[in-house]
Amino acid sequence: MEREQWGSRVGFILAAVGSAVGLGNIWRFPYVVYENGGGAFLIPYFFALLTAGIPILVLEFGIGHKFKGSAPLSFRRILGKSEWLGWWQVLISFVIITYYVVIIAWAMSYTWFSTNLQWGEDTKGFLFTEYLNLSDGAWSSGGIQWNIFILVIAVWALIYFVLYKGVKSGIEKASKLLMPVLVIIMILFTIRGVTLPGAVEGLNVLLTPNFDKILDAKAWIAAYGQIFFSLSIAFAIMITYSSYLPKKAEINNSAFITGLSNSGFEFLAALGVFGVIGFMATSSGTDVNEVAAAGVGLAFVVFPQIINQLPALNEVVGVMFFFSLVIAGLTSAISIVEVIVSAVMDKFSMSRKQAVTAVSIIGFLGSVFYTTGGGLYYLDIVDHFINSFGVVLAGLVEVLIVGWLYRLASIREHNNLTSDFAIGSWWDIMIKVITPIVLGTMTVLNIKTELGAPYEGYPLDFLAIFGWGTAAAVIVLGILLSLVPGFKNEGRKF
Repeated sequence: MEREQWGSRVGFILAAVGSAVGLGNIWRFPYVVYENGGGAFLIPYFFALLTAGIPILVLEFGIGHKFKGSAPLSFRRILGKSEWLGWWQVLISFVIITYYVVIIAWAMSYTWFSTNLQWGEDTKGFLFTEYLNLSDGAWSSGGIQWNIFILVIAVWALIYFVLYKGVKSGIEKASKLLMPVLVIIMILFTIRGVTLPGAVEGLNVLLTPNFDKILDAKAWIAAYGQIFFSLSIAFAIMITYSSYLPKKAEINNSAFITGLSNSGFEFLAALGVFGVIGFMATSSGTDVNEVAAAGVGLAFVVFPQIINQLPALNEVVGVMFFFSLVIAGLTSAISIVEVIVSAVMDKFSMSRKQAVTAVSIIGFLGSVFYTTGGGLYYLDIVDHFINSFGVVLAGLVEVLIVGWLYRLASIREHNNLTSDFAIGSWWDIMIKVITPIVLGTMTVLNIKTELGAPYEGYPLDFLAIFGWGTAAAVIVLGILLSLVPGFKNEGRKF
């Protein structure tokens, strides 16, 4: 079966950037900068980008392009017994997409709520009580919330439609449409944010360097964590996307463009977010530190409060912000599902239409779990554990296997043949030494934190099942899937 290809280099880069630019760029990154030294955080951030982020992008672009397969097939071709690693990453993507589409559904709802500020004055009560109908505790599901359930169907339908059309006619066309729209909306949002009364207060807090903070190892770990999560590495996404590149495609420069574009968008979003946070702090007579937040709290509680207090264009700003979340979420969601589709097609010799249909149905059924009254509890725990003990660990194993059990220089040499510029042996050091040390340190610190106290005070049995259980299940299932016969159309040997 001939592998699909991108129609253009621009299409590939836009798709890769679209995957990297997700919800975390908008609602997580600004808070990470603020919490870890403000302007001084740029030092560990760009150090992490250049020593881990871009080198791993170069690695994964090279793996996909050289071995021409989904993650399981590519790792099988690298080292026969490492196919399980590819399935581990595929299953991590599967777990993430089941709750990711639910957050996109929330953003869709809030885009509509913005048109007449339907959340009222008590934005926290509106989110948790009226909209999510949050249950009394972690073990109480609370039943399906049909207002969310219906929109989850809509999100899966959009993803299905794009992937059903294929790489060139589906993913590439969607990326060429959605990414420019997202950038335009974020530019307009940022212009509005930084021109609000009091915006300077927020920007000062965000950008004023606190060099004492970056002397703390936590700031450096935060920098590597942000780079790692925001660039979609170790999710098998970049391996899958680069496997659709033509034989003579440019690799190295595309990786740099993708990494730097993602960083540029993150900083653009940070300026807009802290501009409006500064406005809220000034108008309410509080400190910026009391307003700053991250994640669900920032997006669906703090931002509606800010939008309520804007002097003008309240509804317009609301629609722009939440619609940007929808687009950023969709571009990432499309890439995450494509990872699973590609792996299923390769392993079981399915057609694209068969694989997209099967994956979408199973994925939707998994998403239903998060549309219940207890959905936010499940989402919070699964997201925390699958990132801390799924993505980070899978990334560590990836660089160890490819860096030490395979001739890493052959991937560098492969990339240099068709790239705008060549990369040297410094790249080998980054992959074999620097990144494993950082990811290993992150893993040890994560385990130490988890063992110190139950995450967010959740019951231990709940954490054991939905947290540790999920993180362990994707590894076990990955190994089992690698033992299933398949890859009949594997083709040439490597």
